[in-house]
Parts: sequence; C-alpha cells; structure tokens
Amino acid sequence: MSFRSALILSAILAAWSAGASAETIKIGVTPGLHAQIFGAVKPIAARQGLDIQLIEFSDYVVPNAALDAGEIQANSFQNQPYLDNQKADRGYKIESVGLTVNFPIGVYSKKHKAFADIPKGGKVSIPNDPTNGGRVLLLLRDKGVIKLKDGTGFKPTVLDITENPRKLKFIEVDAAQAPRALDDVDAAAINTNYATQAGPDPVKNPILREDPMGPYVNLIAIRTADKDKPWVKILVESYHTAEVKDFVLTKFKGAVLPSW
Repeated sequence: MSFRSALILSAILAAWSAGASAETIKIGVTPGLHAQIFGAVKPIAARQGLDIQLIEFSDYVVPNAALDAGEIQANSFQNQPYLDNQKADRGYKIESVGLTVNFPIGVYSKKHKAFADIPKGGKVSIPNDPTNGGRVLLLLRDKGVIKLKDGTGFKPTVLDITENPRKLKFIEVDAAQAPRALDDVDAAAINTNYATQAGPDPVKNPILREDPMGPYVNLIAIRTADKDKPWVKILVESYHTAEVKDFVLTKFKGAVLPSW
C-alpha cells in the first residue's frame, strides 16, 4: 500500500470511527425561544460527539410525560417550581441537571397603557397551570394590586386572594393560548416565549413585568436513571458556553437572561 493510500484509508477510518461513536439524543422544547437557543447548542454538542434532535411540544404538560416515558432523553422548557409540582402530582422520576435562562413573565394589554388604567371589574387572564398562574398572582401582590393568604409559597391560586380592591376578574387560560386572549380581556399575563412568538416585545411592551431574579430560572431536565450517563455532562457543558451566552444576549436583547 502506498503512503497516499494509507493516508486516505486512515482518514476514512477516522471519519467512520467518529460517526460510529456519536450518540443521538432527543430533547423536548417548546417552540420559539427554547428551540432557538438549542439551535445554537446543537453544533457545540456535535463537536463533542453528541447529536441533538429537537422535538417541539406546544404545551407545558406533554414534555415531562414524554421524558418520563423515555420517548425523549431530556427537555428544556420549565423552571424548578413547575418541575416540583409535576413530580408531586404525577410521580415522575425526572430531575434538573443544569440551569439555562430566565424569562421574566409580563402582563400585556391592547386596551390600556398602564395597569392602573384597567377599570374596576376588569378582566385579567393568567396561565391556568399552578406555577405560572402563581407567578402572576405573586407579581400582582408585589405591585400592591391584590393580597394573598400567608404561606402560599410559589403556587398561589385565585382561591388564595384575600383582598382584591379593584374586583378584577381573573380568567385562567392555557399558557400557549394567552396571546389570543389579549383581544378579549383588559390585560393578559403571557410567558416570554409565547409573547415573542405572538409579537409583543417582552422588554418594551409589558405594562407589568416580573423581577428577573428569583426561583423561576429555567432548566434542563432528564430522567433520574440517566443522570450518570456521559451525554448528560456533554449536554450541560455545551449549553453553558460563552458562545450560547453571547447568542442569548445578542438575539433576545434582554427579553431572555442567561442564568448560569
């Protein structure tokens, strides 16, 4: 065999070996921001031999069910209070392996320029899941709009409202449908990923906005049984890079905040 032929064979074997050693995992994300961020993570993980396939889910319930069932290997869409609530309610054996980004939730209106302009008895839509609905109620409490029972923690519901001087009517809707509610209510609380898809600017347009600090940082979740697998470390390290942080800051201009 000539030296040239040996080099070609060596290159072919190296390429075959790299392809054979690559591992493919499926990651559940919600459309929009989480999917876009993982679009930046994918090539970084690929350099480490991890092939990421993104599976988009249109709600906040199915990604954990799919993960627990082993249909996907990880998901990225939720914060710790939401994950804790899902595990308590459904017995999922899944856990966080790394923090990602924070999406401060906002309250938007097509009818009023300020929350104070909402009339007595006005309608305000909030997400119907305990975590995100609770976030909005805590935001309204912190702004002096309502008062809540003591000890409600991170998941108050409308039943925990003790004082509502303006007699606001809270309409609970699926988080993904919140942007559509804007035409029918005085104000709608919308998660940043859905607000970005629907058009409102999450930095300029909210009439109220959640403090970006706090417990609502998003995370990467995996099945507990997989936590020691090598791909988990590669996945988290690929996300926690300067490249991804720069992408988030440049792409979303303050609407999404890196939190690692």
